[in-house]
Amino acid sequence: MAQLLAEGVDPDEVCDNLTLLIHAIDAEGDGALQRGGPLTVHTTAVLLAFGADPRLPGPDGQTPLGIALAYGHDLAVQLLQRHIGERGRADRQACRRHS
Repeated sequence: MAQLLAEGVDPDEVCDNLTLLIHAIDAEGDGALQRGGPLTVHTTAVLLAFGADPRLPGPDGQTPLGIALAYGHDLAVQLLQRHIGERGRADRQACRRHS
């Protein structure tokens, strides 16, 4: 996935009505439940590193953070909260520059 993103694939691409980030969190959470193993955060981290918007909801209004919380995916929750905070700061700074 990192190679595709590096080649210009939009990290906020929608597939089957869900963003790639929502797909990643769902796959990480559901995969861990099915195999009884630990949760991983690799795909979520790659998407966020390439600029995926952690605030984009799915068609039902559920956010990546909400899905991560539902799975008890603490690693994804922490990453998402950090990126949401960083985007919020960047948005506020951009508003100040334009006012």
